[in-house]
Amino acid sequence: MNQLSCALQNFRHLLKTCIAERDLFTGKSLHALYFKSLLPPSTYLSNHFILLYSKCGRLSSARNAFDQTQEPNVFSFNAIVAAYAKESHTHIAHQMFDKIPHPDLVSYNTLISAYADRGETEPALSLFTGMRNMGLDMDGFTISAVITGCCDDIGLIRQLHSVAVSGGFDSYVSVNNALVTYYSKNGFLGEAKRVFYVMGEMRDEVSWNSMIVAYGQHRQGLKALALFQEMVRMGFKVDMFTLASVLTAFTCVEDLLGGLQFHAKLIKTGFHQNSHVGSGLIDLYSKCAAGGMSDCRKLFEEIPYPDLVLWNTMISGYSQNDEFSEDALDCFRQMQRVGHCADDCSFVCVISACSNLSSPSQGKQIHALAIKSDIPSNKVSVNNALVAMYSKCGNLHDARRLFDRMPEHNTVSLNSMIAGYAQHGIGVESLWLFEHMLEMDIVPSSITFISVLSACAHTGKVEEGQKYFNVMKEKFKIEPEAEHYSCMIDLLGRAGKLDEAERLIETMPFNPGSVGWATLLGACRTYGNIELAVKAANQFLQLDPSNAAPYVMLSNMYARDGKWEEVATIRKLMRDRGVKKKPGCSWIEVNKRVHVFVAEEISHPMIKGIHEYLEEMSRKMKRAGYVPDLRWTMVKDDESVQGEKEIRLGHHSEKLAVAFGLISTREGEPILVVKNLRICGDCHNAIKFISAIAGREITVRDAHRFHCFKEGHCSCGDYW
Repeated sequence: MNQLSCALQNFRHLLKTCIAERDLFTGKSLHALYFKSLLPPSTYLSNHFILLYSKCGRLSSARNAFDQTQEPNVFSFNAIVAAYAKESHTHIAHQMFDKIPHPDLVSYNTLISAYADRGETEPALSLFTGMRNMGLDMDGFTISAVITGCCDDIGLIRQLHSVAVSGGFDSYVSVNNALVTYYSKNGFLGEAKRVFYVMGEMRDEVSWNSMIVAYGQHRQGLKALALFQEMVRMGFKVDMFTLASVLTAFTCVEDLLGGLQFHAKLIKTGFHQNSHVGSGLIDLYSKCAAGGMSDCRKLFEEIPYPDLVLWNTMISGYSQNDEFSEDALDCFRQMQRVGHCADDCSFVCVISACSNLSSPSQGKQIHALAIKSDIPSNKVSVNNALVAMYSKCGNLHDARRLFDRMPEHNTVSLNSMIAGYAQHGIGVESLWLFEHMLEMDIVPSSITFISVLSACAHTGKVEEGQKYFNVMKEKFKIEPEAEHYSCMIDLLGRAGKLDEAERLIETMPFNPGSVGWATLLGACRTYGNIELAVKAANQFLQLDPSNAAPYVMLSNMYARDGKWEEVATIRKLMRDRGVKKKPGCSWIEVNKRVHVFVAEEISHPMIKGIHEYLEEMSRKMKRAGYVPDLRWTMVKDDESVQGEKEIRLGHHSEKLAVAFGLISTREGEPILVVKNLRICGDCHNAIKFISAIAGREITVRDAHRFHCFKEGHCSCGDYW
């Protein structure tokens, strides 16, 4: 008996060593020996085999060890719940949790943490509430997990903060770290600072890293770097998380030079090949460097073992740069080929790329893949991205259907849907959703008001827009930023209130920037106010001299008024300054292939059929009352006869794309065309006639908004 006890004791010691060192090979050998030996069945040993396999990422082996346990106890269940949670199988972890006869504190903490880590707020809070109703004591790990999973509910966080202080749980470093992270992420830097500095000597490396990130997120890069230097002076260990936090600070303040210098230091220490630090570098270059994606690719290829986070950062970098959206999809597929399973972050990034491409087929494929994956169907972040994607692909019906099926909404969900309606010119529905948001006590963000003001601008609701602008400041204490003022300038300009728009620019509390003057210039073009347009264009060019937009808009205004000398002067100025007009192009996806058209297109294999269709359609349109608006040719009367002008109009890229879509798709099937510039006035009028004659719904997404043409009308109500 003594020998058996000694053998059992040695066995336990070896197994614990394997778990501590994650020695799977020796652990499996011990497991095989356990079955062959005369050692009696032991729940204790079975539990530790479950732990071993869980820590080594062998979920199926962990489940087998659990199933072989003759008398599983709470520890057994907790271990297998943790194993499933670690591999993000929260639904199975919850099923195992429900089988525990008497779950203890560890049981609850394990599952709450799993849900919190995946951002699944509702089940985390439900477990927390059930735990408290049972009278089960909680600890600091419970509080920190719930704080992590609370998303944007600031009221609940403040209650939890009070509970932590009154219950003495603020002595847990994890609780304070979670509070610092939460407060900073949700815009409450002051609260984050107070928690951090009250911690005093309790602070650990995670505390310092969290506060460095907080300063970076609030564009206080110098303070972030000063805090990093103080952390080093105080002797705290600088690890990959610290270095990534510093890179985040450089990125948030767009300090590329500082980031480059820091990158040089990382190369000297060898940290640049660390996957976590590499993610920070790739994020910096993708957001701050011109042509940064080629540098990002080089950085990525230098890292020997890229993890899922690094792949996600690459996909995100590509998706944030519109011209690289196709590369984002390729990167996503490559990530899967090398064996990484996409998580919610992967899907959010690649769905964003589909939005940029306006590719309904790609978007639907990714949606189907997300459904088949282990990502929960109620994952808010993925659903939010899908709502935005369907809206940007012109499919507002599916966007709303998905939105209505979501079990919970947050600020981002409503922002996506409000923006979708605003972009499609459905201002009434957009503003109704905003009012519904307020009734649900979901706090609007700065982004919410950009969408709301945009909805008012696109539908001519001047009084409503001014009311919401004031509500934003007075009720919600959100200070207007440049984009809010641009929306208000757009609102007034579209309504013909050009003097008021000019006064707003001149009384803004900060420089309006090129966007503000560009918005006013666009309104001047609509109403033909040359004098104010010249002023706006000059201001625009002082801020952004290489931008072709002010030259082109002013030149077009002069051309429409027949002032060809002024047109020639502007064109010469562009040549002298090396400024080139961005060529207009339109594209359409048919049978999962994207077809691109430019004006006067001749290379497309079906161009002859497209021209024949447009000629036939032109005859029908004229019989229905269409008159070509020859001013949009921007050509002097003595340079071209009327027939040639009409031909030039007929070869605009959006008309070519629409014609190709109509002859290449089934009768009655709606089509979506995307244009990189603003749709021209003649094309807008022509496509209204085409939609009625062809009996088709035609959606054109231009650089500003969606135009949904149906039965001879446009969703914008000709207010664009």
